[in-house]
Amino acid sequence: MMKERETYGINIAGLHRELELFQIKPGLRIAILNILGDTELVQACAEALAEKLADVDFDILVTAEAKSIPIAHALSVATEKPYVILRKSYKPYMGDALKSETLSITTGEPQTLYLDEKDRELIQNKKVVILDDVISTGSTLQGMHMILEKAGADVVAEAAILTEGERAKWSNIISLGHLPVFTD
Repeated sequence: MMKERETYGINIAGLHRELELFQIKPGLRIAILNILGDTELVQACAEALAEKLADVDFDILVTAEAKSIPIAHALSVATEKPYVILRKSYKPYMGDALKSETLSITTGEPQTLYLDEKDRELIQNKKVVILDDVISTGSTLQGMHMILEKAGADVVAEAAILTEGERAKWSNIISLGHLPVFTD
């Protein structure tokens, strides 16, 4: 039997969700937004983010795998713009991939992001919107910026379903809401 966890209720794009709280280190918990399999939420968020991005001139969306892939796909359909996924592991078919390292708040472990060789051409000299499900520490965002700079892309906006933590730090992020962090 699964242990019942404390939750944090939030309204996102007109829908209500109860997000489970998880301890990521002693005295610090975060609410976990997991959009995988939540088609209703993904579609609503994509439509809401598309509205917020309507005045942004961009060519392509870029996100990191894996939890934000559904929102990237749905937002790509809504905006009629292609998307690229930065991978977290290298595969031989990725050829001369670019890479950058970041630190994940949810795992506490270093992560490497890779831009597949085939996607480098899609991004070079293009106006890019970086997309994530939740922006918390900014480490994944930083890793994405590093790769996109190496690829010769121009980041014109950053978007997420939610931001987390210090609200003022994320005032430039196009988002649908904000999550607090929970200290004991």
